[in-house]
Amino acid sequence: MSESETDASRIGLAAQALRLVTRVGLKPVFSTRLPLLVQRSLISAASRCFPRPEGVRDVEHYLDGVLARRLIPEGAPDGRAILYLHGGAYVLGSPGTHFGIAARLALAAGCEVFVIDYRLAPEHPAPAALDDAVSAWKALTASHGAVALAGDSAGGGLALATAVALRDAALVAPRALALISPWVDLTLSGESMQTCADRDPLLSRDWLDWAAAHYANGRKRDDPVLSPLFSPLAGLPPVLIHTGSDEVLLSDTQRLETALRAAGVEVQSRIYAGLWHDFQLQAGLMPQADASLETLGGFLHDRLDAAA
Repeated sequence: MSESETDASRIGLAAQALRLVTRVGLKPVFSTRLPLLVQRSLISAASRCFPRPEGVRDVEHYLDGVLARRLIPEGAPDGRAILYLHGGAYVLGSPGTHFGIAARLALAAGCEVFVIDYRLAPEHPAPAALDDAVSAWKALTASHGAVALAGDSAGGGLALATAVALRDAALVAPRALALISPWVDLTLSGESMQTCADRDPLLSRDWLDWAAAHYANGRKRDDPVLSPLFSPLAGLPPVLIHTGSDEVLLSDTQRLETALRAAGVEVQSRIYAGLWHDFQLQAGLMPQADASLETLGGFLHDRLDAAA
């Protein structure tokens, strides 16, 4: 069942302040008028303003040639891990920009998290990111007996596309998927593209369309490699999705939940009223972000623990 907090006016002062900071300080960065290299640099700089959790060791690692950051919380057991795919609309972002969210997930799940530096568009359009994710997955499951998939935004869509590719190739399946504001429809056909356009303090349809064009590079955008919402979804592992109510990608979560349930997949979602796309990146600054990552990490911990 979907769960939604209903009173957006009660999000708290911290969230209200961060909403304003997001709209004024971050949304202008996601602009088609800014060169992509400038966007990448600004997002990298902004990410360093977020609090870094303690108790996680950060080690450079390679998974079949794919560079990753291996985040190891104190007391992490052997044999369990999460492959994390960062967001950034397939054109920006890195393991560094998403250190905070991935490290907190590692602490909450009590296991290692590997954040891969998959190739970005337009230098490397689809299916480069998916190829990197599958290659990294094969290497990680060769050394770890129980592995889950997680990701945010485009990384959430990529996690879903990866799970579908693994199923179709009869490879080791993830124990579970944890998705944060997943972007699963690059056709941008969801109703919330219009209904949430004014409320979304971070993303715009125009910028997403621009990024999608770079990643698609001439492919039809309803291709399931790009838009896993349109994939056959039967046979996927349990899924937990967390999303904000005030984001243009809200419909992606709603339609994905419906499609997963229709395919017989165990799925739960939570929509946080009054919050925005990828608010979990601001963990350490507002309680809702901290609580969301605790819940997502607990879900993955339980699924990995059951597999042990």
